[in-house]
Amino acid sequence: MDATEIGNYWRHPCFPDLGLFKARFTQHRYELHTHPTYVIALITSGCERIRIGRHSVLAPAGAIAVVNPEEWHDGEQGADEGWAYRTFYPSVPLLTAVARELGGADAPVFSRAIIEDGNLAAALAAAHKGSTSQDSTQAEASLLVALRHLIVRHGDWGGRTEEVESSGSRQRFSIYEEVTERELGSHLDLQRLADAACVTRFQVIRDFKKAIGVTPAAYIRDRRLRRASTLIEQGLGLADAAIAAGFADQSHFSRTFRATRGMTPGMFRRGGWVLLKGGACARKFAARW
Repeated sequence: MDATEIGNYWRHPCFPDLGLFKARFTQHRYELHTHPTYVIALITSGCERIRIGRHSVLAPAGAIAVVNPEEWHDGEQGADEGWAYRTFYPSVPLLTAVARELGGADAPVFSRAIIEDGNLAAALAAAHKGSTSQDSTQAEASLLVALRHLIVRHGDWGGRTEEVESSGSRQRFSIYEEVTERELGSHLDLQRLADAACVTRFQVIRDFKKAIGVTPAAYIRDRRLRRASTLIEQGLGLADAAIAAGFADQSHFSRTFRATRGMTPGMFRRGGWVLLKGGACARKFAARW
């Protein structure tokens, strides 16, 4: 691999058995090989030529190449400029679990090697990029949304699309509120909320959209910001407030706070100190102005 060949591999923060790969190749050529996992590759630029099984196909930018487990395949440039792609390697148990949560019985099989679906491409891109975010709930939800779209719309999985419940969202949302408030400082994910309400993770996502119009991740982030703000006003240090409210670290909290409040936590703390302490400091400030 020369200097023009760039690649990076990592694991999903919420799904340890899911590998992710981002690469740009011009001269690299894959020999025929197999994986024990699925391969879901979103071509982001250029074009890749792939042999999957007995068929040779072209995957241009925007297309999704899907390889089933143990299926022989290779890969090389399909255009002079090569290709770039974002790839998911979900394990068989992972996709089987998702399919069963959607009402299927077994692991999905994908008969089409190349999928042209703009909505799926956008969902996969968001899920791949989101896997490097410190917002674990959003990372989890965006991946599940993408996998659901892939399985339901393009899988030969012998299942049924889960029914969208038209009632009960508001009642369940009160459960989500209670669990979130109680466990805000600990690891809080979609499965925890789903277990509390005895529904699937996909139902949790739908309930939030129906009840308040935002994602579970946005709601949890908002509540964590409010919790941290209250703790800061009460005199707790920034780092301690961030951890107590459930943020990964102070830098994650600071970025989120500034993006939503338009100021740094330090600015908020200094302003809050004047307002809360009052007395001589406040009077001195007022006298100067």
